[in-house]
Amino acid sequence: MKMIQFACLAVLLILAPVALAAAPKKDAKPEAAKPVRVVLQTEKGEIELELDESRAPTTVRNFLAYVDAGLFEGGVFHRTVKLAPDNQPNNPVKIEVIQGGINPARQAEERAPIPLERTSVTGLEHKDGTLSMARDTPDSARSDFFICIGDQPELDQGGKRNPDGQGFGAFGRVVKGMDVVRAIQRAPAEGQKLTPPIKIQRAARKK
Repeated sequence: MKMIQFACLAVLLILAPVALAAAPKKDAKPEAAKPVRVVLQTEKGEIELELDESRAPTTVRNFLAYVDAGLFEGGVFHRTVKLAPDNQPNNPVKIEVIQGGINPARQAEERAPIPLERTSVTGLEHKDGTLSMARDTPDSARSDFFICIGDQPELDQGGKRNPDGQGFGAFGRVVKGMDVVRAIQRAPAEGQKLTPPIKIQRAARKK
């Protein structure tokens, strides 16, 4: 009888570490999803963007739909806004950004407008390198985007750049290539129109 008891105890001692290893940890937290990155290859060099899907999901999904459809290939950076006397003379609230969009020849494939994800909701701010959506009225953003040069708080909700005070939909940031962004901003322009526009040769998710 004692031999049986000892044998059972030995089996339990052998199996216990295996059972403990297999048991799920109650306090284990799921790993956070890896941020999506997109690389824009332009005539001036490469810009790498990191998108914040957790805080601006609608805007990120919209942007990625254009990327995945190849609509930014052949697109352009067409606008530069800078602190020059002749660049934004009629606006008392000055900003610094560059603006780009999809391939003009594929404008008919543009998606429906998306709702504005306000910075007061997302917690994102228009800082140096912030990626955001261009728009006219609220909930009218489609495919055009802009990148901030320097901090631009007047583009957040409550800011005075847009008369409606609703701000713009920030959804990511530049992680590499701000030198390229600044080079595009300094490119020749007539007013705010880049002449010629700076071509986007390729846009793809970073693997």
